[in-house]
Amino acid sequence: MTRIRAAAAVLNQTPLDWSGNSAHIVGAFQAARDAGISLLCLPELCITGYGCEDALLSSGVQSTALEVLQEVAPAARGLVACVGLPLLHRHALFNCACLLVDGAIVGFAAKRYLSGDGLHYEPRWFKPWPSRVRDSITVGGADYPIGDLVFHCGGVRIGFEICEDAWVAGRPAAAMTEQAVDVVLNPSASHFAFGKHEVRKRMVVEGSRAFHLSYVYANLLGNEAGRVIYDGGSILASGGKLLALGPRFSYRPFVLTSAVLDVQATRMAAAQSVSYQPRLGDRSPNEVEVEFRWPEVPPEPAQPTADAWEQSDRVKHEEFARAVPLALFDYLRKSRSKGFVVSLSGGADSSAVTCLSAMMVQWAWRELGREGFLAALRHIDGLGGVQSPREAVGRLLHCVYQATRNSSEVTREAARRVAQAVGARFSIIDVDQFVDGYVQAVEKVLGRPLDWQRDDAALQNIQARARGPSVWLLANVEGALLLATSNRSEAAVGYATMDGDTCGGLSPIAGIDKAFLLQWLRWLQATGPEALGPIAELADVTRQAPTAELRPPDRHQTDEDDLMPYAVLDAIERAAIRDRLSPIEVFRTVRPIFADYTAGQIHLWVDRFFRLWCRNQWKRERYAPSFHLDDENLDPRSWYRFPILCGGYDRELAELKRMVHSLGGAEPRPST
Repeated sequence: MTRIRAAAAVLNQTPLDWSGNSAHIVGAFQAARDAGISLLCLPELCITGYGCEDALLSSGVQSTALEVLQEVAPAARGLVACVGLPLLHRHALFNCACLLVDGAIVGFAAKRYLSGDGLHYEPRWFKPWPSRVRDSITVGGADYPIGDLVFHCGGVRIGFEICEDAWVAGRPAAAMTEQAVDVVLNPSASHFAFGKHEVRKRMVVEGSRAFHLSYVYANLLGNEAGRVIYDGGSILASGGKLLALGPRFSYRPFVLTSAVLDVQATRMAAAQSVSYQPRLGDRSPNEVEVEFRWPEVPPEPAQPTADAWEQSDRVKHEEFARAVPLALFDYLRKSRSKGFVVSLSGGADSSAVTCLSAMMVQWAWRELGREGFLAALRHIDGLGGVQSPREAVGRLLHCVYQATRNSSEVTREAARRVAQAVGARFSIIDVDQFVDGYVQAVEKVLGRPLDWQRDDAALQNIQARARGPSVWLLANVEGALLLATSNRSEAAVGYATMDGDTCGGLSPIAGIDKAFLLQWLRWLQATGPEALGPIAELADVTRQAPTAELRPPDRHQTDEDDLMPYAVLDAIERAAIRDRLSPIEVFRTVRPIFADYTAGQIHLWVDRFFRLWCRNQWKRERYAPSFHLDDENLDPRSWYRFPILCGGYDRELAELKRMVHSLGGAEPRPST
């Protein structure tokens, strides 16, 4: 035997959904057998779901996970397969991959390196397992090995890197070469971020080359627990060659991607390597012998299945157009909501949310077909009669234009045309009557009229807030989820009205900057994603200067006049928040990028950013859950933490002011 037909299975799991998660695992086992696969890798913590958070520390979760493991194990007959679960051992919790051989448990490989940055809090729950340590654990009355293990299965040596294990400098696979490991399985829960898939591919392919082995990588899929998107994208490589790539952003409950691994070829590659040196002498105590008879497999050419757009300049646009709709679809079905309501203003943000919601339907319908689509959303009454994706959009997406006397015909028409283009229902609500009622009530309390000279911010905010109750009511009546439309750039400087444009149970674009969003809408208008095409009606949106339309029309309000150019704002935000630079360092970083602006203008905007950033952390704490799309997220609950109260960078901004003054730049005006 020199060849093995192996596969990675990406699964769409849900935390603590024991029956759903088990069904996907057992379904993957059956599909693997049907495809003649012998070696199968499933994702990290796939029994419990990865995103259980503090529920992982519940004794009930631990005992149920072991029960489910024993229930699904017999379904792996004829296979060598791994499934992930948390395991309590000697009063410590470990993140483990259980190896099943021909339907029986044979041991538990424990994760050695825990992910504790950004989205991940694994050290809060788990302990890292030490290198080359083996212990014994009792499960169901039988003793099994647990630890840093290498399994000898029918003459093939199998080792593990569990997600983060492969991302560290001293990754475990390096030591596995000394033990002549043939195949490394990597069960992962690696979150989606723009461009990250290319990094994963390099990690897998280069690992297979450097360590003279075959590598099977299986990731989670979909919006598992609310905020984090998993793109799937299984990877199989051998001896530095990419054998197969699984599809990303699938709407199926699980997807298998297989390839034939030539064990003899990687062994001979190691033999020919001058640098390769095996460990000789007695067998290491962390090795586990397991009997298994591998079926004969004929040779098979590698057939990578990367998306056609994967290497092109439009990758970020395509990824955004695939990741957010998938996350919306899973959120819709897992929350058992009956559809979406969007307060569509005719501007960029709400138009993007509307288009992404419609694309959710189009992508899911294309992949699952009508019957599969309806089955996935069977909790929604009255959906069964739809016959086309456009009809389904009309059933699931309700857009509402909420007008005041400061709204323009331009935005009203843009909103109507965008909703019509995607097939959404469209309604108009005049909220002036509500605004006037609030204003008159407060004027009576104050004993004076409110006016735009003294009460500018208050009069703007009441218009945004007056829109909230009616659109919430509509969503509640329809059993739908209200989608908020604020973006990351607005969150950075607090340019949003709490209980106004932040209203919603989910904020799909709160993790993306406005400059990219505008660029993406222009791309969607002119080109659009492959297989779906453009939405030309977005021209009514992209030709406008972004505006909140909260001041009287004769004041010609625009977002960038209120704040600064969005491109500058996003550059300052990245330097200040992502790169952790001081105000002076931010100024020095940003100024050469925007040479058309004076030092005084850049100074004004840097000063304004830091003051608004510090003043508005309380708003970021209150945003509805958002999707993580890149490593520039501002969500204080999952990525970037900052105190609600602080000194406001007064010392640093004074130092910046002195430096700019020495350069002959103008002093900044007070932030509005």
